[in-house]
Amino acid sequence: MCHVKLYANKILTLMLLCLPLSAFANDIVYPRAESTFDERVNYPLRLLTLALQKSGSSLQLKPSELPMQQGRALKQLARNDELDVVWSMTSVEREASLLPIRIPIYKGLVGWRLLLIREQKQQLFFHLTDSTVLKEVILGQGHDWPDTQILADNGFRIVPSSTYEGLFEQLLRERIEAFPRSVAEIWAEQQTYSAQGLVIEQRFALHYPTAFYYFVNPHRTDLADIITRGLEAAIADGSFDKLFNQEHGDILRAADLKRRDILTLTNTILPKATPVNRSELWYAPQ
Repeated sequence: MCHVKLYANKILTLMLLCLPLSAFANDIVYPRAESTFDERVNYPLRLLTLALQKSGSSLQLKPSELPMQQGRALKQLARNDELDVVWSMTSVEREASLLPIRIPIYKGLVGWRLLLIREQKQQLFFHLTDSTVLKEVILGQGHDWPDTQILADNGFRIVPSSTYEGLFEQLLRERIEAFPRSVAEIWAEQQTYSAQGLVIEQRFALHYPTAFYYFVNPHRTDLADIITRGLEAAIADGSFDKLFNQEHGDILRAADLKRRDILTLTNTILPKATPVNRSELWYAPQ
C-alpha cells in the first residue's frame, strides 16, 4: 500500500509540474503587445473578458512581462512557460501542439484581406486587368504566419519579415508592393501610418476560410472549459455579436466587401475540425 501511495504521489507531482505557475494563481497570462502602436490585442482581450464574466470565473487577465512575437508566444504556450492563453490564426500544425477553443473570435474576418499600399500606387491597382493579376504583386507577410503559407500555396509572391513592424518598413521603403491585412486590423494600422502615406487599396479583397482562436496548453482543459462555456453563453444571449458589431460594424461598412473584386483562395492548412457548418459563428457580407 505504501508503494502505491508513493507512486500516486509521484504521478501527482509530475502532473502539477506540467502546469504553469499562474494555474495556481488568479491570473490568466497573455502575450504583451509587440509595440505600443499594436492595437491587435484590444478586441481579443475584450471578448476574453466577456467570456470570463459569462462563465462566472474570477480569473483576471494579465500581460506577460515582456512583449512577444507570435511565434515565440505559441512556443512558450506549448512549453507551459509563463503564458496561459494565446490568440492566433489556426492551422493543422498549431492544433497538433496546442488546445484550440474552436469558436472563431473574429467570425472569420481574419480571412477577409484588404491591401495596405503606398498612396501613389493606387492607380496601378485600378489598372490591373482582374484580381488574378494580384499574384504578380510582391506582398509582405510575417515569416511564421499561417497566411504566408496560404498565400504562397495560392501562387502569390511573398517577402517574409521576422517582425510585425518590419513589414510596414518594407512597404514604406518599397521592398514590397502591398501588405495584406485582415479587415479587422487594417483600419487601425492605416491610421497609425497615414502620415507616412500608407492607404487602404480601394478595389480588391482576398478571401479564404480561416479561424482565429484562443489557444491554451493541452494540459489546461480546465481553462479551455471556462473560456468555452463563457463564449457559448455570450453567443446564446447575443452579447458576443453585440461586442463584435461594436468593434467592427463601422469598419465593415467602410470596407463594403460586396462591391470589391474578390479573389477567393484555398486554405491548404485549414483543420478538418473547423466548425464551418455553424453559420452563427461566421460573418457573411451583406
